[in-house]
This record gives sequence, structure tokens and C-alpha cells, in this order.
Amino acid sequence: MKVYLSIILIAIFLHSCSPVGRFGAGVDITFDPRTIGMQIDDTIMQKNLVARLSLSEKKYFLNIQVEVLDGRIFLSGKVDEPEEKIKITKLAWETKGVREVKNAIVIKGNSNFKQTAKDILITSQLRTALIFNKKTKARNYTLETINKKIYIFGIAMDSDEKKEVLLEAEKIYDVEKIIPSIYLASELSRNKI
Repeated sequence: MKVYLSIILIAIFLHSCSPVGRFGAGVDITFDPRTIGMQIDDTIMQKNLVARLSLSEKKYFLNIQVEVLDGRIFLSGKVDEPEEKIKITKLAWETKGVREVKNAIVIKGNSNFKQTAKDILITSQLRTALIFNKKTKARNYTLETINKKIYIFGIAMDSDEKKEVLLEAEKIYDVEKIIPSIYLASELSRNKI
């Protein structure tokens, strides 16, 4: 009976945390070049890491965002102490199947309300630019701006789309640095069989 209850709870947790038609790194499956198996693997890795983070500290459930794409983990959010950032990175590397960890977590003392508002504006401007640009698939990208640094995580269908996304990011006013983690569909690990 306990086994069935556990399976039902896990199924509800996995279902409720992911909108219909989306998996893993927030990439819409209609535009996602990954196989369903790759998407499921990434989703399992993401949910596994989120669960382990939440078990270690409940506040991480709300404060830390986890995206997984082809075994690559992208962490973002804010923590109180540098030791927490190290602990979270270590937990990410301990996730079964991880190939790479990108950490964009910042220490809370390094930002304020005004900076947070600017960061939200920068992210919104880039998201809007990608939506209106016919050469990009905005749904394939997760955007995070922290202290005027834009982190772009996602899949480009080809190198032209990747260049277009970076050009749009360069046009945004008040951006200090662009940190792309954009992978080409042809670079995905399971496509290299």
C-alpha cells in the first residue's frame, strides 16, 4: 500500500510541476529537437535535483530555479551565503546523468530592489524581441537577468538562429554582459550516435 501511495504522490508531483506539453528546460515540445526519451531524462534529472534541494533546505524550492537540457544543468536564483551556492552546485553535480553544471546563482547581498526591477525589464525586453523576431523560436529559451547580466539557456535549430538570439540580446540597453548557453540541435548528445 505504501508503494502505491508513493508512486501516486510522485506522479502528482511530476504532473503538477510541469505545464501540459512542456518538459525539462522549458522548451516547448512542438519546437524541441530532442527525442521524447531525452525530454523525459531531462525532466527526471530536474525533478530529482529540485527534490534533493528542497529536502536539504525548504527555501531552495522557491529561491532556486533548475533547468536541464541534454544533461546540462542551469541553476539560477539567489542565496544568502556563498557556502549555499557551493552546496547547491555540489548537489547538481551529484545528479545522475549530469554532463555539465552552469551556475548563475547570486548572493542576495549583491542586489537591491532597483537592480531587481532593471533585471526584470531587461529580461522582458529580450523575451519580447525574441517573440517578435521571425528567425527565432522564443519558446526554446530560458532567460534570466542577474545584476545586468543576461543568461540565455536553450536550443537553437541552427547557427543562424543562435546568432540572431545573441544579436537581439546585444541590442538591449543597459546590459553589461551576455552569458549564452545556447546549444545547436545538432550538438545534442544523443543525436551523435
